Amino acid sequence: MRFEDILDRSERSELSQMEAAELLGISERSFRRWRDRHRESGVDGLEDRRLVASPRRAPVAEIERMLGLYRDLYRGFTVKHFHEQVTKRHGYTLGYTVTKLHLQRSGLVQKARSRSAHRKKRPRRPMVGMMLHQDASTHAWLPGDGGKHDLVVTLDDATNEIYSAFLVDQEGTASSFRGLAEVVSKHGLFCSLYTDRGSHYFFTPAEGGRVSRTTLTQVGRALK
Repeated sequence: MRFEDILDRSERSELSQMEAAELLGISERSFRRWRDRHRESGVDGLEDRRLVASPRRAPVAEIERMLGLYRDLYRGFTVKHFHEQVTKRHGYTLGYTVTKLHLQRSGLVQKARSRSAHRKKRPRRPMVGMMLHQDASTHAWLPGDGGKHDLVVTLDDATNEIYSAFLVDQEGTASSFRGLAEVVSKHGLFCSLYTDRGSHYFFTPAEGGRVSRTTLTQVGRALK
């Protein structure tokens, strides 16, 4: 997947920086650094700077023309709508990210305020395979059996499609591995896994405390 495509989706708030970084296989910090280099020098800015220096900049005259068009003809348009119109009607060739950056720097467009994380519902991942959920539910699932079993389910966060589901006497490391193995064998690797704080997923040194970031369980080591 091309960096520019993912960057544009991130700038349009279709992807968070974390999601964009996951798709590219890099850290959020690296994604932000690549974004800034792309803003400064375009595609050439993504070259390894230890080997290649890129002095290319967006043409000043074209940026000034774009700002003038916004002031005179498109004031009040969103950046997305403005970029679509100016590209279609005025032969404008610079990218969405560069356009947004200079509109904000000039004061013609205000940066959107970031919402508080308090009670903000986590949006679903935008693409299949970015995140799996795995959880187990204890219940008397089998009529007439008289006992309770754990139903272990592994599903995709983007679509809620169930990839694996089976009953065991008690969930644990073996059932977690079985669910993940069934998903990987049929659908390939995934980017991340969302679970509860079960002891087979995380080691918690103190009851009710934070999970350890250094001591991994068998599941944690396998995922790493």
